[in-house]
Amino acid sequence: MDLVWPAAAWALWVATLAAAFKVSSRHHPGPGPEGPAPAPVADLLRGTRAQEVFHSALFELAERGWVAIEGDHLSLRPPPREPLPAYERWAMEQVRARLGDAPEVAVIDLMPPASELDRAFVPLVRRHAIDLGLARRRWPSLLVPVLLAAGLAVPWWVTVAASGVSWPGIIATAVSFVAGVGLLMGGRGFVLTARGREVAQAGPAGSEPEWIFTGSGWSSGEIVPARPLPRRQEITGHVVKRWADTGRYYIALHDGSSAKATAFEIEEGLYQDVLPGDSVRVLVRPGSGTVVRMLAHDRHW
Repeated sequence: MDLVWPAAAWALWVATLAAAFKVSSRHHPGPGPEGPAPAPVADLLRGTRAQEVFHSALFELAERGWVAIEGDHLSLRPPPREPLPAYERWAMEQVRARLGDAPEVAVIDLMPPASELDRAFVPLVRRHAIDLGLARRRWPSLLVPVLLAAGLAVPWWVTVAASGVSWPGIIATAVSFVAGVGLLMGGRGFVLTARGREVAQAGPAGSEPEWIFTGSGWSSGEIVPARPLPRRQEITGHVVKRWADTGRYYIALHDGSSAKATAFEIEEGLYQDVLPGDSVRVLVRPGSGTVVRMLAHDRHW
């Protein structure tokens, strides 16, 4: 079995892909307007989940007087006479649709489904990041990934023709399928610029908006620190609040009946995976009272 031609075909395709990446990296968008990045855009650049980006957008609207947020409830205010970027217009449409005729609604009930956020909201935030010069498209045209994906047919066919139904042919088929789907699903791509990377690495500009959940019956707003435990212990409850302070991360859990919630320090990786409203069962380290493992997690969203 002679694999010289298949190897040459694959080498040519890889070289074409590398050249496309190199050429696309030469395209630099304009610097964009000066000033701090909007909080939702900065959150997106840091890789924050869509739900948190939407939540950040609501608080940004509250700061500018479009809505009022008191505790965990939101109400509409007379709209200021100022234009809104597309992602904020979309957020306001969702708020008005879910609010209906009610004077106020719990912030957590305004959250659209994750699939809807990924489909409609996140692309608008990405577009705004590009307009601000914080990101750019990987490819100048959608035609580039389409042609690269179509070009996989050449090395695939040469390999299958030379090897038939054997391991090289099977591997070529799998590689072509995965690479082609990846190129097509990625579309034009989304890459941070140098300024965008600075924003992403800088972290939040200030304390993150307070996000609480009272659906478990916690209405007093009181939170007490966890008492030191003599041994590892499992704790079950609803996440009613989470916050960060000087590089340390915390969640407050409510058992569904007590007047107060209990605050626990939590490792950063676990902190990023929970949102207010989630029902969790966690393992707490003795002494420090730090949450070190998520044993069960029922997501509210």
